[in-house]
Amino acid sequence: MAKVMISLPDELLARIDARATEAGITRSATLRALAEAALGERQRQLSARMVELQTGLTGHGGDVAAVIKAGRPA
Repeated sequence: MAKVMISLPDELLARIDARATEAGITRSATLRALAEAALGERQRQLSARMVELQTGLTGHGGDVAAVIKAGRPA
């Protein structure tokens, strides 16, 4: 496992330490859990957006030409 050195504002570090104490785990374990949760949430958001963009598409590219034409000035 790699070790890293990071800089954090004192207030943020205090919040991380408080969470670690509350959970009964180390600061490193707390930071690891927070990072994994944040990265997992970002992946879920990206996946949801991809599903949203695909909704209503037909065929290989959907009706892209019609969408582009509709967006052009008359």
